[in-house]
Formats: sequence, C-alpha cells, structure tokens
Amino acid sequence: MAPATPSTHSAISLNINGEKHTLSVDHRTTLLDALRERLDMTGTKKGCDQGQCGACTVLLDGRRAVSCLQLAVAAEGREITTIEGMAAGDQLHPVQQAFLDLDGYQCGYCTPGQICSAIAVIEEHAAGWPSAVTDDVRPEAGPPPLSADEIRERMSGNLCRCGAYVSIVEAVARGAAETQDVTSAGLPQTEEAAA
Repeated sequence: MAPATPSTHSAISLNINGEKHTLSVDHRTTLLDALRERLDMTGTKKGCDQGQCGACTVLLDGRRAVSCLQLAVAAEGREITTIEGMAAGDQLHPVQQAFLDLDGYQCGYCTPGQICSAIAVIEEHAAGWPSAVTDDVRPEAGPPPLSADEIRERMSGNLCRCGAYVSIVEAVARGAAETQDVTSAGLPQTEEAAA
C-alpha cells in the first residue's frame, strides 16, 4: 500500500477586524488572496503582488505587513486589521479623516495600504522607534519630532502612482496630531489607536 500523500490544504481560522473567519486554504495562499478572493474583503488592494508597492498593507498584531508576502496559514492566531476595521462604526479613524480632509489620495487605489501604514507609523514613532533619518537614535532621546522627512522615510514602503505624496505627508502629520489629542484627552479610541 502506497503511503498517503500529505494534504496541501488546511482549515484555518483567521481573526480579522475582531471577527473569526474559518476557511480551507491551499498552503500557498497568501493572506492577500484569502482576504480578497475568499472573504470578499476587497479594501486591501493587490498592486505589484511582490511586496514592493505597499497597496496590500494590513496590520498583523498591530504591526504593518504586506499581505501579498504573508501566507494565510502563517497568519492563523494573529490579530489582522484591514482597512475595513479602522473606523469605529460611522466614526472614521483620525488618519482616515485626515486623508479625506487633505486629499491624501487621487485614484485611491493605494489609499487603504497608505492608511494602514500611517497608523502603524504613528504607533512606531510614539514607541520611540528610530528611522533612517532620525538624528539621535539613543533610547533616552525619545521619539524625534515627526517631521515631513521622518514621515517620508517611514512611509517609503508605500508607493502612490498618482504622486499625492505632499498630501499624504500632511495627512499622516494631522492624523498623528489627532491621535495624540485623543490619547492625551483620555477620550475613547478605536481599537487600533489604543493598541
């Protein structure tokens, strides 16, 4: 009797935007394809499908990740946040509102990935993570000012083919200020801002 051929499919459970989704996937299925093709969450965009453009950026356990390079089976048990999970009901996340108010988009295709990255950038900055343009990287120096150069460097993994970069930088800066205002005032935050 021939040995059994190992299965190339697994039943997985993904925690997406606070909801559990169970599905059977081929082990080679990317998180991006599971989101878009299997779960109809089309807010996350497929741009280059090679991890170069950032259009498919989502948050995994609060940290940004390009979902086209993340296998769905490897995301099991992790907290996945997509653009669909950023708003609190009808209340947009401060970064979403800033993108809307400041025209941080043109065609809008890259915008979901830009917003997911921006939210993570704000958290990374607040935690004191340096970037390639940070002058003083000593931990005791604290976070550097979130200047336009800092924002550009930290958002450099997200491309905008329309060239809306000036407005994107302004939107990230305003979103950071709004997020800080919400945090310092002790007001309720969205789950992502509180993470």
